[in-house]
This record gives sequence, structure tokens and C-alpha cells, in this order.
Amino acid sequence: MTAPLSAPLEISFDYTRSLGPVLAKFMTALADRRILGSRGSDGRVHVPPAEFDPVSFAPPAELIEVGPEGTVLTWSWTDHPVDGQPLDRPFAWALIRLDGADTGMLHAVDGGSAGQMRTGMRVRPRWAAQTSGQITDIECFEPATQPARQSAAEPAAAAAGQAVAAGQAVAGQVADGAADGAEPVTMIITPVRLGYQHTASTEESRYLRALQDGKIIGQRCPACQKVYVPPRGACPTDGVPTTTDVELPDHGIVTTFCVVNVPFQGQRVATPYVAASILLDGADIAFQHLILGCAPDEVRMGMRVRAVWRPPEDWGTTSENIDHFEPTGEPDAPYESYAHHL
Repeated sequence: MTAPLSAPLEISFDYTRSLGPVLAKFMTALADRRILGSRGSDGRVHVPPAEFDPVSFAPPAELIEVGPEGTVLTWSWTDHPVDGQPLDRPFAWALIRLDGADTGMLHAVDGGSAGQMRTGMRVRPRWAAQTSGQITDIECFEPATQPARQSAAEPAAAAAGQAVAAGQAVAGQVADGAADGAEPVTMIITPVRLGYQHTASTEESRYLRALQDGKIIGQRCPACQKVYVPPRGACPTDGVPTTTDVELPDHGIVTTFCVVNVPFQGQRVATPYVAASILLDGADIAFQHLILGCAPDEVRMGMRVRAVWRPPEDWGTTSENIDHFEPTGEPDAPYESYAHHL
């Protein structure tokens, strides 16, 4: 039996957030190597600052500077860091109550080893060599009892940052804005990435291998005789295996569609363009693909289209073998012929 296909896949995007008045001050202060908290109506100091008081639900009336040192409240050791985590060696995730605060802030602690970590440990921030108004301006926390470790990126800048921190006001001082001359941070962009290994099902693998040969296959349900493309392995209506392969033509009709006008990062086709549900002749379920070769406002329900394949030398086990679909110029299919496939 042929083994199923498997390949690494990655989903990524940049998450952009407008900070608002409270978190904007928090991030701006981080760029200046300061940490702010908010004082609630019950007197407790929250770090990071709460955008709304958890008791009165009003915006915080006061932001104060806390830390920079603090105490580990609880922690969990990470033996095998993964890509994108704060450190590339074993470290602890910890809730840290900074001096002057009443709540814990989650961050990484470069604690050396699990045996050296403990609840009640005194820690201090290790600042990034270059700060920009992100939580990552604090590279991590480190035990306050050991010699300060400079940022690996730029030791001279890190040392300058420690000198700035040494001259800051004590915890509890009112700190409502950015340092003199500092540019307020009002927006942050956080890259989000998920990498994983996808193993195709047996049916999906046959479908992809057929595409490598320039064919489109579906599978027929032995009970209701519906043909599903791509194959599903089992009929969702009858719950029985779909074991009979059916080779389908590379032409069909547009059932529904949408015109994409909004650009996004990584976009391969210039806007505007059409993404459509295409029902191949002989199939009972539509699948998604691009419609090109005509103006977006010319696309319509019932329009006959055919696949435009990439050159055979570029074919692989991928749906991208079909570059897009384009109109055939044939008369539109009557609505009644595809109404039950919408």
C-alpha cells in the first residue's frame, strides 16, 4: 500500500493592535526601560495596567512605576524551548510580582536550571539592547543575586540601559506619560506563526497524486451515488465508505463566488479577483478556486468555466497544478441544474 503524503506546512500573519490610552503608556514606558502599573479603586496595583478597573469598571485614574525587581510567585520549567520562545535554552515561565505591585506578571526567567528556580526568588529584568515599545523589550528576568548579564545583541547599549534604569524614580511614583522626547507607542504588530506537519489521508493522497498526472478524481458513495471531490473517504450523508474513484473533467460551473477587493500580506493575485465555488461536471459538491481570464464583474452564477493548468514540468502533488479557472464562453447553466448544490 502506498504511504500517505506528508509535508510541513506553516500558517503565519502579522497581528496588528491599536493599544488604547492605557496600554500605549505601558508600552511607551517599556521603550524607556520602565514598567508601569495601574492603581485600582480598591488600592491594588495591577501589572500590566488594567484598561478598566476590575472593581469600578472605570478607566484607571493613576499609572505608577513599579519594580524593576520583583518576586517569583509561581513558575513552570521549560526543558526544550521551541522556536519563537524568549530564550533558546531551558528557562522558566513565571508569575512575577514586581515591587510596588499586587498582581503577578507573566514572563520568562533565565534561572539557570530547574534546581535553581524557586518560589520567592528575587528577580530583575534583563532589558533588550534596543527597545521599541514591545513586551519583548524585557528579554527575560534573571536572579537578582547574580551579576547582571548583558544583552547578547549589543552589550554597550544594554549597559547604557542599565544606567538609565539606575537613575529612574523609585516604585510608586506617578508616571502618566512617555519620557521627555520619547515617541508615544500607539500600535503594536505581533507576528503569529504556526508550523506543523500535515499528513494527508489515504483518499486525499490519491487525489493529490492524480493531480500530479493531470487528473481530477472524486469518490462515489455506493448508497446515494453522490460524487465528492476532493474525496472524503466517507459519505457525510450516509456514513458509508466511498471506495470507488471517479475521474472528473476539468470543467464545470460557478455556483457561488465573492470578489476580493481587500489586499493582504502574502497575496499572490492582484485585487480585485474572484474566489468561487466550482461544481465540476459529474460532481455533487463544489470546491474553491480562482476565476481569472475575465473582469470580476463578468463572473456570475451558472457561468461555465474550465481549468487552466500550469506547465506539466511544474506539476507536483498539489492543487496549485491548476493555476485558475477561466470562462469557456458556453451558455450559462440554468439555475435549476445547480440550485441543490449551493
